[in-house]
Amino acid sequence: MMASTTCLDAKNLDAGYSGHMADRERVTPDEVDGAPDQVDSIVAAWRRVRPDLDVSPLEVLSRVSRLARHLDLARKHAFERSGLVTWEFDVLSALRRSGEPYQLSAGELVRQTLVTSGTMTNRIDRLLARGMVARSPSERDRRGVLITLTPRGREVVDSALADLVSHEQALLAGLPEPERTALADALRRLLAPFEQD
Repeated sequence: MMASTTCLDAKNLDAGYSGHMADRERVTPDEVDGAPDQVDSIVAAWRRVRPDLDVSPLEVLSRVSRLARHLDLARKHAFERSGLVTWEFDVLSALRRSGEPYQLSAGELVRQTLVTSGTMTNRIDRLLARGMVARSPSERDRRGVLITLTPRGREVVDSALADLVSHEQALLAGLPEPERTALADALRRLLAPFEQD
C-alpha cells in the first residue's frame, strides 16, 4: 500500500519516470505544507523574466497538470497487479459501471473514454483477444455492435478497481474531509466548461 502522497523530483517527472511509485521516497502533506514546490520556482522565474504578464494561473493549472502526471503513474502501478494498463481499465470500467448486462455500444464507449472510433475498435479487438469482452451485433441498429463485459473481464476490473481505490485513499489520507470536499467542488467547477455537450 502506498503512503500518503508521492514526491517525485522534477528531473524524473519531466524525463518520463518509468519506475514504480512504491520504490520512491514519500512525504506526507504535513511535511511539505507551506514549503515551496517546483511550480513556485517556475512561477517565480517567469515573474522575473516577464514582469509584464500575470502568470498567476500557472499557480493553479501547472499544479493540476503536474498532479495529473503523478496520478497517471500511480494508476499504472495500481493496475499492474490485475495485469491491466490504463486504457484497458477505462474500457472495462465503463462497461462495469453500466450495470447488467454490462453492455454498451462501441459509440458509447468512444464517448465515455474520449478516444476516436478507430482507437476504440483497436482496443476492443485487443480486449476480445484477452477474453475480457465479447462483441455482438446490435438488435436496434444493424450496422452497430454491442460490447459486453465477460465474467473474466468483470473479475479483473473489479480487482483493479479495489486496488485503485486503496491507492487513491492513501494518496488523499493527508487531506481532511472538508479540504477534500472543497477541492472536489473547485475542480468540478473548473472542469465543467470542458465537459458541456
